[in-house]
Amino acid sequence: MRFAAVFERTSTGWSAYAPDLPGLGVAGDTMDETRQLLREAIEMHIEDLRATGQPIPSVASQADYVEVALPA
Repeated sequence: MRFAAVFERTSTGWSAYAPDLPGLGVAGDTMDETRQLLREAIEMHIEDLRATGQPIPSVASQADYVEVALPA
């Protein structure tokens, strides 16, 4: 599965979450570390959902950039 991920710079590094998996978030020192932590957290979350007989949320979110022209 492929989940959208949002990464945000913090005062101490990076944080990230997957909008389709409410309550799941991670924080790390670098973007690469945070990406790996999020991947591992998603995998563990999915495993837990399966183990407890809960449905796996469908992937509904998408991420993209929107360009805007700023006034001079």
